Amino acid sequence: MADGDDKYWYNLSTGEVEFGMLSAAVDRVGPFDTADEAAHAPEKLQERSRAWAEDDAADDSWGSSSRAGSGDDE
Repeated sequence: MADGDDKYWYNLSTGEVEFGMLSAAVDRVGPFDTADEAAHAPEKLQERSRAWAEDDAADDSWGSSSRAGSGDDE
């Protein structure tokens, strides 16, 4: 068996939990060890997306207040 065939996946198109790689890769997220973990995939994706956005915002603003108007750009 290939990796992932014995794991659970969340199908983004149908909202269903699947055992094994039944659907096209573009439609599924995972793998997860349990069906319950896979069922909560949308919440986990939202949490991670929010955390990544916060990290990106922090990276974008890193050093901006200390460099603004300092004249170091010349």
